[in-house]
Amino acid sequence: MSLQVQGLVKHFDGVKAVNGVTFTVEPGECVALIGPNGAGKSTTFACIAGQHPPTAGQVLWNGERIDGLRPAQRLQRGIARTFQVAQTFEALTVLQNVQLLTQYPRGLAAYNVLDSGDSQPASALLEQVGLHNLAHAEAQDLPYGAKKRLELAMALAGRNTGLLLLDEPAAGLATEERATLMALVKSLTQPQAGRAGTAVLYTEHNMDAVFGVADRVLVLIDGAIAAQGTPDEVASDATVRQCYLGQWWEKPLHA
Repeated sequence: MSLQVQGLVKHFDGVKAVNGVTFTVEPGECVALIGPNGAGKSTTFACIAGQHPPTAGQVLWNGERIDGLRPAQRLQRGIARTFQVAQTFEALTVLQNVQLLTQYPRGLAAYNVLDSGDSQPASALLEQVGLHNLAHAEAQDLPYGAKKRLELAMALAGRNTGLLLLDEPAAGLATEERATLMALVKSLTQPQAGRAGTAVLYTEHNMDAVFGVADRVLVLIDGAIAAQGTPDEVASDATVRQCYLGQWWEKPLHA
């Protein structure tokens, strides 16, 4: 199941925020979307996730056009997203946050009876993201790095999640926390139990969360893709260095 973005265009009152963006993301692939402020990253991302309808172009998932679907309908097709500022249910426990999403296909229960339901699927997801020991803590008491991991578990709780859209997953995290979270994101692209790895598309400003993590990098400048390729190819691209990274930029040492 691949994501195909074809000739994506988005205008806001005559402003061309996105102008003819085309790319694909394959199962098991981790693709970073980067570029300077105002380049059109957030708008492109929102058009794929369902927050903005495109002015022109198509977005397809598994061969089906999804650009006319609501975010909830995209979730039903295995497309989940996170936000730059982690979105969790602050008054619920960590476990209850994930239970709300694992129970969603069967109908939501009131929060005060969630604990009487099947907690195994939610517990398994918390184990996967390293939050099992905090299952009964309230979300509002979590440090921010843990909230980011909780939001990721909530995204993975969707039925048959095949595409993860991560909006600046490393934003607000210290260097070590970024490395831990991005290693977790990268691990999700690996095939498991006979199924293809998850396709991941993410926007990011922290270059240490891009180089050494992404399989491919897409660079948006002025609403259009100015360069794309492996991290090494993008890092050596003259236009990218001139307009975004800087002529003297060097890749992070661990990349």
